[in-house]
Amino acid sequence: MKKYLAQAAVAALAVGFATETMAEEWNVSLWGKRRAFTEHVEKLAELVSEKTGGEFTLNISYGGLSKNRENLDGISIGAFEMAQFCAGYHRDKNPSITVLELPFLGVNTLEEEVAVSHAVYDHPAVQADLARWNAKLLMTSPMPQYNIVGTGEARDELAEFEGMRVRATGGIGQAFSAVGAVPTSVTATEAYNAMESGVVDTVAFAQHAHFAFRTIDQATWWTANLNPGTVNCPIVVNTDAYEGLSDAHREALDSSVDEAIAHYLANYGELLNKWDSVLAEKGVQKVELAESEINKFRDVAAGPIRDKWIADMTAQGLPAQELYDLVVSTLEAKRAE
Repeated sequence: MKKYLAQAAVAALAVGFATETMAEEWNVSLWGKRRAFTEHVEKLAELVSEKTGGEFTLNISYGGLSKNRENLDGISIGAFEMAQFCAGYHRDKNPSITVLELPFLGVNTLEEEVAVSHAVYDHPAVQADLARWNAKLLMTSPMPQYNIVGTGEARDELAEFEGMRVRATGGIGQAFSAVGAVPTSVTATEAYNAMESGVVDTVAFAQHAHFAFRTIDQATWWTANLNPGTVNCPIVVNTDAYEGLSDAHREALDSSVDEAIAHYLANYGELLNKWDSVLAEKGVQKVELAESEINKFRDVAAGPIRDKWIADMTAQGLPAQELYDLVVSTLEAKRAE
């Protein structure tokens, strides 16, 4: 009898170890708070848990694991398994994906942004670039074209941008610099204080971020049609962690990306639908620049910044022209669907 009890105990213990081995927990490093910009990660966590019966869970942290500018470093050393970052925060660490932050690329919708981002992410040179940080690109965080909010008298002519201190990163910052503005790359979480203290006159964000980081609460005006570009913010996973997943867990993760993105797009669409009513409620003037002013901006910023990017990235050994052409051809193909 004792023999059978001992065997049963060992078997139960083995089952327990097997169950424990099958369970998978990943830590995910985001920042700020839950908002439209993070809804695809929240949905991804929900879907992965559902598909694996709770055996694979994503523990999402908003700033508790790392600073937003250090998320790629955290991924590289395996401090956490998944993270979000923005290319413009450290252009030297992810030069290949900065093609997606070039000004005036002509991307008009979130769906187009998803298409061009994922096409670039799939390019072997881009994957090799991020592999230096032990990072695998999983999905984008599509954002609409940035526009600026400001205080004081509205600026509706390009000449009024001269000397304007603007919170803007990446290619958007370069574009503003080209017309005489003074860009600063304070992080999203620092933008409100920078605006309040007068460190910046204006802040360039997508709509969700003007909500989430409360810059809209200080604004007296907002540019409705400047649309100089956007920021590219991928979700990446630690390569070792990804390769260490069981086949079932990896399939659960990969197969959930498209649905997570679809959820993000639907949620962001609802936010955009209520944007005008929020402006009216807060008494924020909607400024529309004349098409001639926008054309001036495009002439000064688009071509020269693109050409310099291609030259600089080619010198670094990247297939820069090929990456830029990929964006253009993907955009054309998406519009032809």
